Amino acid sequence: MRRAGALPAVAAAALIALASTALAFAGCSSSDSPAPKPVERELKPLADLPTPTRHPRKELRRPLRRGTMPPVLRADDVYAADRPGFLSPRVRHFPERIYVPNSGSDTVDVIDPKTYKIIRHFRTGPNPQHVTPSWDLKTLWVDNNAGNSLTKVDPRTSKPIKTIPVADPYNMYFTPNGRYAIVVAEQLRRLDFRDAKTMRMHHSLRVPGCAGVDHMDFTADGRFLLASCEFASRMIVVDVRRERLVRTIELRRGAMPQDVKLSPDGRLFYVADMMSNGVWLLDGLTFKKLRLVPTGAGAHGLYASRDSRKLYVTNRGEGSISVISFRKRHPVDKWRFPGGGSPDMGGVSTDGRVLWLSGRYSGEVYAVSTKTGRLLKRIRVGPGPHGLAVFPQPGRYSLGHNGVLR
Repeated sequence: MRRAGALPAVAAAALIALASTALAFAGCSSSDSPAPKPVERELKPLADLPTPTRHPRKELRRPLRRGTMPPVLRADDVYAADRPGFLSPRVRHFPERIYVPNSGSDTVDVIDPKTYKIIRHFRTGPNPQHVTPSWDLKTLWVDNNAGNSLTKVDPRTSKPIKTIPVADPYNMYFTPNGRYAIVVAEQLRRLDFRDAKTMRMHHSLRVPGCAGVDHMDFTADGRFLLASCEFASRMIVVDVRRERLVRTIELRRGAMPQDVKLSPDGRLFYVADMMSNGVWLLDGLTFKKLRLVPTGAGAHGLYASRDSRKLYVTNRGEGSISVISFRKRHPVDKWRFPGGGSPDMGGVSTDGRVLWLSGRYSGEVYAVSTKTGRLLKRIRVGPGPHGLAVFPQPGRYSLGHNGVLR
C-alpha cells in the first residue's frame, strides 16, 4: 500500500501430468474502473515442469543464461535453491545487509545484521517503496515511486551508483527468463515490460480494471503471473510470454489483496488480504478461488521459510506474525510483538534463523527469531519504512519484489 531430496518418480510424474492437463489462462487512487473482459479464447495447457535435478549446489554454479528460465531443482519445491548456505557464486562475497527504504524521508538505511547497527544512510528519489534485487543478483534497485526513478545500488559496497528515470515504479519484478523487468506502475495502472539491463521500455501492458496493481508471483513453469489489485478487490492473470492480460478473479466486496506467494509444490497461490484479515488460497493451475484462511488484522506480507515448510504472514494491523504450515494449509502458530508494532515487508536471513521486517507505521525494523517467534531487536530507522530487502540471499536468480529468489 503506497501510504506511509527429489520427489519419488511416481509423484513427480503425477504432478507433471496434472500440470499438462490442467486448464491454463492463459498504492493509491481510491476509484476503480470496470474490469477488462477476460480473453475469449481457448488457452493452451500449462507446459510440463522442467526435469528436476538432485544436485542443487552444482546448479548454483551454472551460469545464468538471459532469456532462459533455470529449471526447477525439485518438482515438489520451487524454493529448493533457497536453502541456508546455498549462495550463488555471484553473491558469495557480498556482505549480508538489510536495506530499508524509508518512504517518508526519501532515504535508505543499511543495517549490519550482526550488530543491528545502521552502517550507511543515503538519499534516493522521492518516495522509495521497495529495494529489488536484479534477476542476475548483481544489482539492487530502489523503486522511487513518486520520483519516477530507480536508484541503482552496488551490493558489494551498499553505495548508490546512479539514478535513472522510470515512470511510477511502485514495485518491480523480473520475467523468470531474465529478459525483462516488470515495473509495477501502480498509479498509472500499467505493467511495464522493460529491458532488464537498460530499463528501456519494451511493452506497456495497461490494466485499467486493476486499481492499485501491487504484488505478484509466477506459476512454477513461469508462464503466468498472478497480480493483486489492492483497490479493486480482485486479482489478474497475465500471460508472461505474450505480455497479455488473460483473466480477472474477483475475491469479495471490500477485499484489499496485498502480497502473493506460490506454494513450494506450485499447487496453490497464497494472497494476503488486509481487509479480510487473512490469506486467500487460489488454485495454482486453474487460478480458481478456493477459500480464505484467517490469520490476523491487516494481513500483508508473505515469506517462505528456508526449509519450505512454513509461510510467515505479517499481520500489520495487530502487530503479529501468523505461521502457516504449507502441508496443512492453515496456521499452526502466532507470534505477537510485545508492545505492538506494524510488521510489513521483509525477508528471511541467509541462514534462515531471523525474519527481518519493516515497521511501516512505527519507524523501525524488527528482527524476529524463526525458531521461537521472539522479537530479537527493534531498530529505529527513518519514517515509513516499507519494502525491506535482505541481501544477499540463497538462490539462483531473482523474480524481483524485495527479494523473491528461486
